[in-house]
Amino acid sequence: MTRALVVLVWIPAVLLTDRAASLGEQRLLGLGTWLLLAVLLLREDPLTRLQVGVVVAYATLIEYTFAGGLGVYVYRLESAGTVTHWYDQVPTFVPPGHGLVYLAAILLGRRAPRVAVPLAAAGVAAYAVWGLTLAPRLDVLGALWAGCLLWFLVRGRAPQVYAAAFLVVTYLEILGTSIGTWAWQPADTVTGWIAIGNPPSGAAGGYCFFDAAALTIAPLLLRLVRRRRPAVPTPAPASA
Repeated sequence: MTRALVVLVWIPAVLLTDRAASLGEQRLLGLGTWLLLAVLLLREDPLTRLQVGVVVAYATLIEYTFAGGLGVYVYRLESAGTVTHWYDQVPTFVPPGHGLVYLAAILLGRRAPRVAVPLAAAGVAAYAVWGLTLAPRLDVLGALWAGCLLWFLVRGRAPQVYAAAFLVVTYLEILGTSIGTWAWQPADTVTGWIAIGNPPSGAAGGYCFFDAAALTIAPLLLRLVRRRRPAVPTPAPASA
């Protein structure tokens, strides 16, 4: 639980520091986030480390596709015109930050009571209804993602982890958009048909695809690694 609290404190500390950070200072925040992730993973088993690695790789691909390429959401320095290279479109603290978010969801999910699952389902459903009816901006994408989260909560292999992810990701999205670290476009940038809130109400539903990938792919990778390791020969018994 202490490590999850460290993550929940580190996230706002980085985002608040980034508000006035230059590109160079932003890269230092990224280095610090990578180091924190490495330290927190020292106490984890190989499977959890692989799961975090899968999330970081998958999330990085998504970030550079939807933020850098399609511009569905835009980070502060790019919005200000400071960024000149494609690799700076996504702040360096974001990829390891996804690893921290997943690790926090794992740590909280391990201790979450069963009631956390229906509470998360009720919470995301209410949030999605608000996004469709009362929010300052119509939020269709959030409702779609809320439906995904509800499916994961009911059918997923780790519902308590998904419930914890709802808590952590919603906290992260509200904080990040409220202080201007990133901003979502009013509608998707491909068709323009899907209205998007800032942030989308069910953002955790989209994030749960990262979690599902980690829970599915990491055990396969671990088995593959163990198969490829050379067997350690058993020493012959000493003769009398």
